[in-house]
Parts: sequence; structure tokens; C-alpha cells
Amino acid sequence: MSMLQTKPKAVVLLSGGMDSAVTLAIAKAAGFDSYALSLDYGQRHRAELDAAAKLAGRLGAVSHKTVKLDLRSLGGSALTADIDVPEQASSGIPITYVPARNTIMLSIAMGWAEVLNARDLFVGVNAVDYSGYPDCRPAFVAAFQSLAHVATKGGVEGEKWQVHAPLIDLSKADIVNRGIELGVEFGLTVSCYQADEQGRACARCDACRLRAKGFDDAGVVDPTSYVGD
Repeated sequence: MSMLQTKPKAVVLLSGGMDSAVTLAIAKAAGFDSYALSLDYGQRHRAELDAAAKLAGRLGAVSHKTVKLDLRSLGGSALTADIDVPEQASSGIPITYVPARNTIMLSIAMGWAEVLNARDLFVGVNAVDYSGYPDCRPAFVAAFQSLAHVATKGGVEGEKWQVHAPLIDLSKADIVNRGIELGVEFGLTVSCYQADEQGRACARCDACRLRAKGFDDAGVVDPTSYVGD
């Protein structure tokens, strides 16, 4: 890249969890000027927003924006309504699924990307060690990329959009190892669905179990701070 060339821009969804942190690190390593986007949608685990702000700075985001929207008004999920977060694995799509969350988030990311004249979006969805959410599958990513080509000014003018999901086929252990390679400080991330205000995890919910298994399978010390530690 010559001195006259500028880096391509990308909008990276950054929740504050381990997957999105690794995704932001991957975007930076790939040579993108990364614009981190977090969504304050009324989630009960709001400590992840503080984590996202810290991670954006540590991982070299050009800018970090938090957009506020009220998904609690829709309900339908243990993360946005007065429904207990389950502490046992369940079959089918769990109650922690937030209806249309990734579609909404990627749509907002797409809008910011249009303003920035960026055509690359990064999202940390994973279809291997995950909770069974329908909007974490390759089919969803491919469908949203197709949407971008018909729903945007750039798309109808022939510009190519790319929705990057670099973790889509990785195990949690793979994600841990990739993050370590890229210098991600996992101790700053918050994954727990019912983390307290200090970001301490419950150790019981599905997100906690998947996270702990990832570190264990990778043979890496889990830096998570748990309630009662």
C-alpha cells in the first residue's frame, strides 16, 4: 500500500464479548480502519457496553459509537424482558435469543457504513460452539450481504458489499487461540447474560458455560471474573 493510499474502512459490531473483541482484532490485522459499533438495546447485561468502550480503545478502533434503541419494548427474550435467564441447556432455540437482534444490528452498521463510504461489515457470529440462534448461521450472513446489494445506494450503483464473519466456523477454543495471537485482553470482555454492574459473571448461564469450555479446551487460564471470587 503506497503512502497515497488509505486503508479501507469497515464497521465492526462490538458487543463487548469475547467473539466481537476477536473480530475487531481480526479486522485491524486485515488492514482495515475499523469503526466499532455497539448497541445499547436494553440488554440486562449492560456491563458489556462498558467493556466494549474499553476494548475499542485497546484494539485500535478509529472510532467507537454506541447507538441506543429499545428492544425491551418488544420483549420476547430473557435478555430484554422480565424472564429468568435459564441456567440449564435447552433443546431448540433458547429464550435468550433476542428476536431479529443481529438483523437490526447489522442494518444499523450498514447505515453507518454508508455514511462512512465503507462497504465492509464485520460481525462475530459463530455457528460451531453457540447457543443455536438462527441469526448466527452462514445462511443468515449470506442473506444479509445480498440484502445490502439491493437496499443501499452503493449497492444499486454497483458497489460490492462484504459481510465478514471470520469466526463463523471456529470453535470457542479456536477463538481463544486466535484472540491470544492478536493480543486480545480477554479479561476485559464480558460474555455473561446476567453479569453484574462490575462485569462479574454468574458461571451458570449458557454464555458462561460456552466461554469456560472454550478456555478449558484451549488449555488457557480463564481470566473471567466471577461473582464471589
